[in-house]
Amino acid sequence: MRQIFAAVAAMLVTFCSNLLVNTAHGQTIPAGMPARIEVHALPSATLENDEFLTGSAKGKPVTLAGELRLPVGSAAKFPAVVLVHGSGGVGGAMDMWIHELNQAGIATFVVDTFSGRGIVSTVQDQTQLGSLAMMVDAYKSLELLASHPRVDAKRIYVMGFSKGAVASIFSASTRFKKMYGGHAQFAGHIGLYTPCNTRYIGDTEVTGAPMRLFHGITDDYVNIIPCRGFVDELKKKGVDVTLTEFPNSDHSYDGPLTPQRLEIPKAQSTRNCKFVEDKPGNIVNEASKLPFSYSDPCIAVGAHVGYNPESTKQTIKSVLGFIK
Repeated sequence: MRQIFAAVAAMLVTFCSNLLVNTAHGQTIPAGMPARIEVHALPSATLENDEFLTGSAKGKPVTLAGELRLPVGSAAKFPAVVLVHGSGGVGGAMDMWIHELNQAGIATFVVDTFSGRGIVSTVQDQTQLGSLAMMVDAYKSLELLASHPRVDAKRIYVMGFSKGAVASIFSASTRFKKMYGGHAQFAGHIGLYTPCNTRYIGDTEVTGAPMRLFHGITDDYVNIIPCRGFVDELKKKGVDVTLTEFPNSDHSYDGPLTPQRLEIPKAQSTRNCKFVEDKPGNIVNEASKLPFSYSDPCIAVGAHVGYNPESTKQTIKSVLGFIK
């Protein structure tokens, strides 16, 4: 598999070199065009939630793929953002973010947490991969980028979407970083429509890196209310954190290829649930005290997604301002 990744990376490097030659001859670079694309093999591990929370197992080894795009510019090192996709995998919204960030002089690293595990989508079956396993992937991405000669190791951010936002936001936990992070630390944590309704022991004890959450008020896939409570708790501890709320904005409101409102009839949703880790490695329904399960009566089936161009525009502006 490493040989395949290496071959693909070589072809992409040649392609990008040709682009730079053409530019040298006076041609204009399209907005957001990267100066270089690299495809990296990313060794990681797959852990169940209880394994992750207790650190009792190393998990099943897996090799994932990550795509690094370096922006056009003369800087010796660039700030970078690790992008962690949601339940649907890498989609059109991700491509939009890549171009926006690259155009602003920010490198992007998209980690595909699904393909290497034989997963296409977890929309209808979230049991295929826990959100916490994706956090391991995010930490591994940080470790890889921190050693890259063109990336500023002190300016690596993580940005997640829905399921992936669990990884991007809760990776700020000092508990989790100690268990799975290396010497490098994320410079900031960004979450779009973050599921905040599962709370972990010590999750408000964080690294001190600033945190930014963005959420649609009308989101019926991932409920915004638990994030309000979580952010309030963090603020009381002096954490630099904000939650930006957008009216008339559904889940995946930044997806430019999504209609204004689209029903996903078989989507699994925990919008009516609240889960807590009552002891290390044990997640229960806060109301019933029963163990976490996607067969829990609180699990809903069916939700909506929908594009909101104005909310997207405001989010892009805020994210770029936060990083720059």
